[in-house]
Amino acid sequence: MTSKTETASGGATIPPGGTIGILGGGQLGRMTAMAAARLGYRVHVFTPEGTGGPCAQVSAAETVADYGDEAALAAFADAVDVVTLEFENVPLHTAEFLAARRPFFPAPECLAVTQVRTAEKSEVNKLGFATAPWAAVTNLGELNAALDRLGRPAVLKTNRFGYDGKGQVKIGPDDDAAQAWASLNTDDAILEGFVDFVREISVVLARGQDGVIAAYPAVENRHRNHILSETIVPAAIPPALAAAAERMAAVIAGDMDYVGVLAVEMFETRDGRLLVNELAPRPHNSGHWTIEGAATSQFEQLARAVCGLPLGATRWRPSRMINLIGDDALDWEKYVADPEAHLHLYGKPDIRPGRKMGHVTWVSR
Repeated sequence: MTSKTETASGGATIPPGGTIGILGGGQLGRMTAMAAARLGYRVHVFTPEGTGGPCAQVSAAETVADYGDEAALAAFADAVDVVTLEFENVPLHTAEFLAARRPFFPAPECLAVTQVRTAEKSEVNKLGFATAPWAAVTNLGELNAALDRLGRPAVLKTNRFGYDGKGQVKIGPDDDAAQAWASLNTDDAILEGFVDFVREISVVLARGQDGVIAAYPAVENRHRNHILSETIVPAAIPPALAAAAERMAAVIAGDMDYVGVLAVEMFETRDGRLLVNELAPRPHNSGHWTIEGAATSQFEQLARAVCGLPLGATRWRPSRMINLIGDDALDWEKYVADPEAHLHLYGKPDIRPGRKMGHVTWVSR
């Protein structure tokens, strides 16, 4: 454990030499741990997924236990100076348990919003920002009523713990609503109306304990089978729209008194509006390009924010990032042979369809 000093905002500054606890053992934690190490911090990862995962491979310590194991959580809290996460779908009780013992960013109150789609959309709508039309659905009767109101096609999603296209089903004009409802096996869902959009964009920002925000430019995201496939930096949108997207993300972060890295996914509609799609309370796949393409990566910003350090500069260069999904990773030799390509492999031993195995970034000179 290391000594702490109080910041002007009342938060704790944890100097280099301290230990950052990360919930979740995947690639986002891995890249955060690598960035934190450059600043002189150690990382202790807590994961229920087994030993030797992507984050643990580059971390000083690892705890493998269930998120409900309070004895393991208490020991973990005793071993770290601050806690953050790389996977937002941890039980809220886990976050609250740890937050009672160590500084925890982003706060459990933020997770309570971002883990629940209806809460997230209500929060965004409260701020005056548009989303796709939506309705909470808890049974087949409510689903049918919502379909009558919102129309088809529409997308039915689990209200909690969905990502990368999991926990959702599209309902088209000829699809059976009862079958769609049964496929989700839940009594807590949301129906989202169809959005005719030109492109999906996202804004990734960092917000420090002092409330200072450092945002990256709006980027364009292209998907394959509901998984991010390619990010183009910057998005090919009018400057005024890009500025509006950054303002919206900053307002959302400020309203939640957010500390850490936040991604705000949005749709650009054909009539030139922005609709907020989802919030991600952690580093985001569409921000991976910042490792080489920006003065300070999103992962270093997370370490800086949770440790109470000043945020880094976000100067950037035009970039392109592709995900290596499943068998794409077998082409690693091609990318290593490209002198302009920055290859990142996540250390996952088993290739599976739809699994993110790595990414590659090209940066314009």
